[in-house]
Amino acid sequence: MYFPLSGVTVDPWLPPLVSFVISFFTSMGGISGAFLLLPFQMSFLQYTHPSVSSTNQFYNIVAIPPGVYRYWREGRMLWPLTWTVVLGTLPGVFIGALVRVGGLRDPRNFKLFAALVLLYIGGKLVRDQLKKGGGTSRPSEQRMQKEVSRRNTTAQAVQADYTVQVTSTNARRFSFTFQGEQFDVNRVGVFLLCFVVGIVGGIYGIGGGAIIAPFLISFCRLPVHTIGGATLMGTLVTSIAGVSFYTAIAPFYPDLTVAPDWLLGLLFGLGGMLGMYCGARCQKYVSARLIKWLLASIILLTAGRYLLEFFA
Repeated sequence: MYFPLSGVTVDPWLPPLVSFVISFFTSMGGISGAFLLLPFQMSFLQYTHPSVSSTNQFYNIVAIPPGVYRYWREGRMLWPLTWTVVLGTLPGVFIGALVRVGGLRDPRNFKLFAALVLLYIGGKLVRDQLKKGGGTSRPSEQRMQKEVSRRNTTAQAVQADYTVQVTSTNARRFSFTFQGEQFDVNRVGVFLLCFVVGIVGGIYGIGGGAIIAPFLISFCRLPVHTIGGATLMGTLVTSIAGVSFYTAIAPFYPDLTVAPDWLLGLLFGLGGMLGMYCGARCQKYVSARLIKWLLASIILLTAGRYLLEFFA
């Protein structure tokens, strides 16, 4: 099947299949999977126009709602975090879109940029996981970590409740409880982080969730089971803004393909819809540690692929 807008020729069953597999696993970490669809489109489908970013964001619009619905239905939407992520990333997405069509038109430079961003995120996740594993900790620290791990395991065994309860919220901070533990979040810090990440997400065509989720886990120390709904919802809203913006500025770049390939994005989105729903439903049955290692592995492998293609 030929897609004239993107210039891609591919069997119509392949995009939904690829997006289903990717989104099933990534949605457990609060990520839509768009950051993995991008290298598939650029490398396998040879889709290298700037419109690949807007097509990726259109995929998010189609695929994410079932996953968000599942998190909301199970009482696992952390709404103060959701709106902080949305308000922080929205301005950055617009800036990132302009940078993408203005300064990162060369696919080779774009791949290097994406590789460096993903390497940093994946490296941070791996370092955090190794520290928790006690690889370089002193004996006293190891005992403390084992005790914390024992208490967390016991708490999870006793109560299979994965709902989040917001206890307080204001313009600067919000607090919530999850499985008997209290968490306090600096809303201003998350907002500023999301603004910077929004710029990167706008350039990369992923809405920002693929970068925000690992940051919330690594820097804010939030449980991975509490951020999925918030980051997916944030990605959905910012992707709507991103697609609208790319479409609006397309007439100003007549020599470039800027607007999304709607049909190709729809095919990816249909597979993503099912993958998102199934992944969100299965997330609570998968350990947080396994989800983090899965995210780190996927991110680092993707970054490595980009670097190989850049230096080839």
